[in-house]
Amino acid sequence: MKKILVSTTVATALLATSLVAQAADLPQRVYAPPPVAPAAVVLVYDWTGFYIGGNGGYGNSHNCWGFVPVGGTVIPDGCNNMAGGILGGQMGYRWQAGGFVFGLEAQGDWATLRSSHISVVNPALSDRTTVSGLGLFTGQVGYAMNAALLYVKGGVAVTINKYDQLTNIGGVQVDSAKATRWGATVGVGFEYGFTPNWSAGIEYDYLFMGNANNSFSVPAPAAAIVNQVNQNVNMLTLRVNYRF
Repeated sequence: MKKILVSTTVATALLATSLVAQAADLPQRVYAPPPVAPAAVVLVYDWTGFYIGGNGGYGNSHNCWGFVPVGGTVIPDGCNNMAGGILGGQMGYRWQAGGFVFGLEAQGDWATLRSSHISVVNPALSDRTTVSGLGLFTGQVGYAMNAALLYVKGGVAVTINKYDQLTNIGGVQVDSAKATRWGATVGVGFEYGFTPNWSAGIEYDYLFMGNANNSFSVPAPAAAIVNQVNQNVNMLTLRVNYRF
């Protein structure tokens, strides 16, 4: 009996040794960690640089006239509202610090704003106002959300004007004056960069042009007529810029 047990034990040990040796000869399986997804690439839009572009849109101007007698108080002479198209261009420079964007810009536009009203002082005449040009010289402060930029602006404005008085019957010009007026402007805009260099946006500007006396030329020997005109302008434009 003991011999049988010893034989069985020896046989079992030999079998186990053989299985271990065979397992050692098998190729080892390598366990690789699961692949890690690449980190998302975040593109940061940079608004820094010189730019040039074009704009076009709609303008509206409110003008109130007043007759100025010699040494007297201004007599109200009625108001007119005029609207029309504007078209022009702009150039400037922006620099970005974090999310904030600062800039300087010059803008010039042709305008087709013209309107008239019947004179209160002399109902036989009409007072006509024409705005043929607009200019803005402004500073900007904005906040960029990657390729989207929201900004406010303010600075100096200029308008090129022509004033006429005409007869209501026949439309004969009685007198006229030309004036380049300076005032102030504030505005707000939104711009989006659709390529690294190109951007498009929309902007609204309000121009405070104040009061100005204008000396109207009249045929000699009559004395010049002085009229005071109060003016403000609204501008809404679509803009496209190319940044270098």
